[in-house]
Amino acid sequence: MRRVLEILGSSLNLTWQEFKSHKIRTLLSLTGVAFGIFCIISVLATVDSLEYQVQKDIQALGTNTVYIDKWVYAGGPDYPWWRYVKRPSPSSEEMRLLKEKVPAASNVAFNINTNSYVGFENDVINSVNYYGVTEDFVNIQPVEVELGRYLQPADYDFAANVIVMGYTIAETLFGKAEKAVGNTVILKEGKRALVVGLIKKQGKSFVGGWEYDNSILMPLGFMKQMVREKNSNPIIMVQARQSVPMEQLRDELTGAMRSIRKLKPTQEDDFALNDIDAFSSFASEIFGGINKGGWAIAILSLVVGMFGVANIMFVTVRERTSQIGLKKAIGAKRSVILTEFLLESAFLCIMGGLLGLSIVFALTLASKAIFGFTVFIAPGILILAISICIIVGVLAGIIPASIAAKMDPVVAIRSK
Repeated sequence: MRRVLEILGSSLNLTWQEFKSHKIRTLLSLTGVAFGIFCIISVLATVDSLEYQVQKDIQALGTNTVYIDKWVYAGGPDYPWWRYVKRPSPSSEEMRLLKEKVPAASNVAFNINTNSYVGFENDVINSVNYYGVTEDFVNIQPVEVELGRYLQPADYDFAANVIVMGYTIAETLFGKAEKAVGNTVILKEGKRALVVGLIKKQGKSFVGGWEYDNSILMPLGFMKQMVREKNSNPIIMVQARQSVPMEQLRDELTGAMRSIRKLKPTQEDDFALNDIDAFSSFASEIFGGINKGGWAIAILSLVVGMFGVANIMFVTVRERTSQIGLKKAIGAKRSVILTEFLLESAFLCIMGGLLGLSIVFALTLASKAIFGFTVFIAPGILILAISICIIVGVLAGIIPASIAAKMDPVVAIRSK
């Protein structure tokens, strides 16, 4: 063990001496390694952070949930909107029938939405999202209330003129968001509503989502006093029971909807079942592709960096030929010489990796300050980066180290 520590210390000291003696040459040679590690860490960390946030936003739409709509949510440049535009919109009556016909469903909710204003005294905020929801909505899409309360069963039964308000709206209208609860605001068509709850601040969503900060939630019956149901983007949300496969839920929903709409066997479905879990898988595939692109750039940079480090090691072996001869003359084994140079090469690559890592850390701080997006670097990514540095260092130094280990001590001592 002591001998191993001596070799490690000697290699580290020689690496540092090499760096101090030839700073510019060493830095230029390590640029490739630094850039390669920078690509690996930055791409993996950014993609991981983005995927985490996107998956979090997708899961916020409801786990094990199917959205029944007339539109298919796939999108894309070839989206055949003309096939869906004439389809009938889902209705609250269909939602009630689905509760009876689909035993695989644990929660079935109906939701309509529009965009209008919210006023208080002399202040008005435009472009506010209105959501009219049924009781099961909160079971599928949890709403965290910071102050006050959420909508109660009696609110739904009597179409009470009460709302739960998003944090940003409350903060803008009342100065302090906490002041919103208990006040009466003016809504679309001059309707008055009592603010009974304040939704906890959510922050920006990467996939749009519900955007609760700029939204108000109210009972469906109250919302229908201001808008027509079929003109307000109605959707039915269905969540599967525990341990029920999504395929089973989709099959039951397909059969139930065809029965409700009295479709003949030869007629195609006039509704769409949009699976939230499928969006999650699709997002994972996209981020997987981005990761592969980052790895391709990183590998190219590491190969360039490896040649730079190999060049340093060839020059180092030549400069230290007489020293190598002396070491071998006093009993140093080939394995010791080989290990010293391989460790020195690995340490050089680790220095390049630390340089790349420091640039990534600087950029993560800048991204948080400028864009408000936090990029986290997982410990696994750091371990991977250091491992890659060591592997690249060993590969870069194996040939120069082998040449040094095989030198004849007499010839080496006589060299200049």
